[in-house]
Amino acid sequence: MARLTSEMWVAAYLARLRGEAIPAFLAAKGDATAGNVLVKVATMDGAAKLFECRYDMMADRRSWEVTTEGPEGEVDASLARQRGFDRDLWVVEVEDPKGRHLLDDPGLVR
Repeated sequence: MARLTSEMWVAAYLARLRGEAIPAFLAAKGDATAGNVLVKVATMDGAAKLFECRYDMMADRRSWEVTTEGPEGEVDASLARQRGFDRDLWVVEVEDPKGRHLLDDPGLVR
């Protein structure tokens, strides 16, 4: 099965979030075709989580996993380190007090 380009996936994800009235914005634009996408979810209380879509070879499937969580400053520092060595990363920031992100919806696995 062919995968969407990063640019198309991010545009569709932002539209889906808008449709659910979940505030989000593009914080960093990466490689349009194949850049990896990270999603930061800030709950507006000083905490955040950073998600990345990873492939599980044993289960032969991709899923969104939390790579960093805790105080938002620590999550931002982790994100900055990753952007420091991979300039092709896309970063979507979601700001929702309930922590909604829709990444567990089946259609959003990259």
